[in-house]
Amino acid sequence: MSETSAQSLKAAKQSLVRARLAIESEIHNYPRPISGCDAQFNHLLAERKRTANALAALEEDLVIPTSRAP
Repeated sequence: MSETSAQSLKAAKQSLVRARLAIESEIHNYPRPISGCDAQFNHLLAERKRTANALAALEEDLVIPTSRAP
């Protein structure tokens, strides 16, 4: 991996971690009680899941299948 792509990957991970922390803070400070039909809270939960999935995807090893013949 080139230095530029490694730096970009690191920056993306840091950005996602900051986003996840901000979402976690919003969820933690959300006023109680929470009803099951609270759209804003449900949106926060969905965003938390999206950032977690994006971070997990960045952590996976990238495998690019190649043919054996030149």
